[in-house]
Amino acid sequence: MTHLDAFADALIDAHRTGTRVAPDGGAPSTVAEAYHVQRRVIAALGPVAGFKTALKPDAAPIRAQHALPSGARVAMGDRMGIELEVGWKIIAPLPAPGAADFDEALVRCVLPVPVIELVDTRLSGPMAEGPITKLADFQINHGLIIGTPLADWDGRDFGVVTARMQKGAQVILDGQTTVPGGSALGTLRALVSEIGDHCGGLQVGQIVITGTLHPLTYVSEPGEVTGQIDGLGEVSVTLG
Repeated sequence: MTHLDAFADALIDAHRTGTRVAPDGGAPSTVAEAYHVQRRVIAALGPVAGFKTALKPDAAPIRAQHALPSGARVAMGDRMGIELEVGWKIIAPLPAPGAADFDEALVRCVLPVPVIELVDTRLSGPMAEGPITKLADFQINHGLIIGTPLADWDGRDFGVVTARMQKGAQVILDGQTTVPGGSALGTLRALVSEIGDHCGGLQVGQIVITGTLHPLTYVSEPGEVTGQIDGLGEVSVTLG
């Protein structure tokens, strides 16, 4: 797909410089082309810390450089999107899709973890809003803040949860909410079944995030962001 080289190269440069770009020439127009761009960008920029996914099987890699522990401080530009999510940390090699004991084995290979996804685009203009170009741009993932995995997890799914999300005095979420699709385990299961070796595939130590528990919220001022999911734990980041 050499017609997408200029688009991919522009995204690579945007990642490296922290700027937004409006690539000239061909842009991806299918999911397959978006995945091709993702692979080229990851090949140039280094390791993958995990993947984001939600209601649909479309996946996007999360760069290891931007996967940070809870309490980290992250520089922001003119704005930053924030999302509180249920994540899964892969702690053992995952079972093969289609295996007879796939569901039971999958539960033994992961632990739930609270995360804050940071969201920002590398694109400017109309391309920043197109669903396929957004997919090529890692579904506009900017980074990931990772809480402490729940070591004594009993294997129960996360569907309807009670959670809080706050940025300074701004309350973003406070109360009962539903994981996108109604099942965090179901989202993980679908991704494991679909991803194959895309961008290296799913590996031990990586995090899979399952979609925001509240509408994507953009903030434009520095400050601390805190999130809590009952029964799972807390996570925080300082934007500045």
